[in-house]
Amino acid sequence: MLEKERVEEVLGDFAEYVISESKGNLVTMGKVASSSLLNSFEYGFTHDKKEISLEIFMDEHGAYVDKGVSGIKKKYNTEFSYKSKGGLKGMPPPSAFDKWNVIKGRGARDDKGRFLSRKQLNFRTAVGVFMYGIKPTGFFTTPFEAAFQSLPNDISEAYGDDFEKLIKIKLNVA
Repeated sequence: MLEKERVEEVLGDFAEYVISESKGNLVTMGKVASSSLLNSFEYGFTHDKKEISLEIFMDEHGAYVDKGVSGIKKKYNTEFSYKSKGGLKGMPPPSAFDKWNVIKGRGARDDKGRFLSRKQLNFRTAVGVFMYGIKPTGFFTTPFEAAFQSLPNDISEAYGDDFEKLIKIKLNVA
């Protein structure tokens, strides 16, 4: 049976590169409020007799940051969107923005110049995201697509190396 050691090594290098570049993009773009998304990146392999698969994992909200989310008033070219179910129904929960608002040090004032409470700020943030969405960043998609360009050649070379090793073992050639 063909061991796919070099193929797995090439796929691992690919995944590590994509993850490293994605993390760098998040930091450069100022999209890191807490390190939860940065620390959520992992990759793994699944094997069977005929194939090897690579999966890269990250927190679910990473997909929204990468691909964006269309709001009610502002649309982006993305598969994700908020849908109005009458009024503000269908809006993200304000509590989802609490930690983000605190870490970012966000504050807002009302018409009279008074600071909003945390609860009011979280609600205002949720309404803003609901109406105007989340602009796509491509923090993951861009490095993935760039690295994917050379992946077929790298895989075929690695597969050749693994096959050559198998032949040497079968023929007992050193």
